[in-house]
Amino acid sequence: MSKTPSKPGPKASQKIEQAFEKALDPFASALKRATRPAAAEPAATPPAGGKPGLKVSPLAVPFPTMPPVGGVEIATARAGFYKHERDDLVVFRFARGTSCAGVFTRHKVGSAPVDWCKKQLGASEGGKDVRALVVNAGCANAFTGKAGADAARRTASEVAKRFGCRQRDVMLASTGVIGVVLDDKKIVARLPEIEHALDGDLSPTEQWARAGRGIMTTDTFPKGSYAEAEIEGYKVRIAGIAKGSGMIAPDMATMLAFIVTDADIHPNVLRALLGLHVRTTFNSVTVDGDTSTNDTCLLFATGASGAPRIGRVGDRRLKSFSAALDKVMLDLAHQLVRDGEGATKFVKVTVDGAASPASARKLAKSIADSPLVKTAIAGEDANWGRVVMAVGKTEEPVDRDRLAIRFGPHQAAVDGAPSPTYDEAKMSAYMRNPEIDITVDVASGRASATVWTCDLTKGYIEINGDYRS
Repeated sequence: MSKTPSKPGPKASQKIEQAFEKALDPFASALKRATRPAAAEPAATPPAGGKPGLKVSPLAVPFPTMPPVGGVEIATARAGFYKHERDDLVVFRFARGTSCAGVFTRHKVGSAPVDWCKKQLGASEGGKDVRALVVNAGCANAFTGKAGADAARRTASEVAKRFGCRQRDVMLASTGVIGVVLDDKKIVARLPEIEHALDGDLSPTEQWARAGRGIMTTDTFPKGSYAEAEIEGYKVRIAGIAKGSGMIAPDMATMLAFIVTDADIHPNVLRALLGLHVRTTFNSVTVDGDTSTNDTCLLFATGASGAPRIGRVGDRRLKSFSAALDKVMLDLAHQLVRDGEGATKFVKVTVDGAASPASARKLAKSIADSPLVKTAIAGEDANWGRVVMAVGKTEEPVDRDRLAIRFGPHQAAVDGAPSPTYDEAKMSAYMRNPEIDITVDVASGRASATVWTCDLTKGYIEINGDYRS
């Protein structure tokens, strides 16, 4: 039997990611499609979640039907991190031999659960036999020092005892108020109930929907996605959930995403896949420009599909799987924006003609993060002067005299000046749509980038003005 390679160092990881991207280059266009899964039947109504009194986002989408993914069971419970009645604890139990990889916030004040997962997945043999994931809402356990780290360790230890595994094989994630130490006793007290529920007979869709609600904070709807792929004739399934509504400007790797597949894939390959796709999905959305201390995306592969094991980065048998994973990740990322705190508009910002991909991305994020642009969109005002402002302040290469701006199909500016065909009535009518496309050509090269965002309304202030109360 061949020896399994150990975790590569930072430079090796970068080379692996580059090799993987190069190997999949012929399919790059497929990876960037934003098609939602075909199955869209709403789940049975799960227990209430999120913050009381919040209206469901007008941009909400139904929770999809989730067929069973072999090798995983999910259960939820109320641990009591919130004053009101709701599930706030979610536990995933995985089959033996489940692989795992993750990408995490690069925030300088990472949470105790982020530190825990990074340590376990980064260790020798890390991510090769992960047996559980424990997620709580209502307490971020961030900026909590040694006390928070000890609470995380105790949580993993207690779950490991019940599941018959090592504590290093238990992943953790938290979301909620920063600066409060996790009361791990609340979690431990619910573990008997969780174990009973894991052996229950809830449908897969109901399990995933309850989990989606259990991790909500100021979210107004649970976010799920599902896709299928093929590996050497075997059908493999990919399912995931995410949470996030505010403090959303992921730098990965209060955003969490958990994705499970029944494919059999080595942790090194999972890591490369996440590194490839996170840049154009979770790292290409923004609600308010603020990065959370707890951003986490974990990908698990149970191997229950029977498909052959993939142990090499760049294996071309991953073509279909990689495209399906990208589809799930982008779908979840879009749902984060659709549930942006107080959002009424889903906005796609595309920058063309940039000097480099990095420059295009910086320009697009500057537009998408601008409060002035976002409030203009909320007011249904095609104020393209604010777009010009957001472009110019980046100090990226821009040809002012060739700059062009479109809102949907309508030209606002061309060759660095107002468009001679500009029609205020048509533009105003377009801005009333719930989905808005802004395209800017900076005429400095051939690179492009797309970032998704939402408008900025009074609702954002109302939600965040009393977040802790």
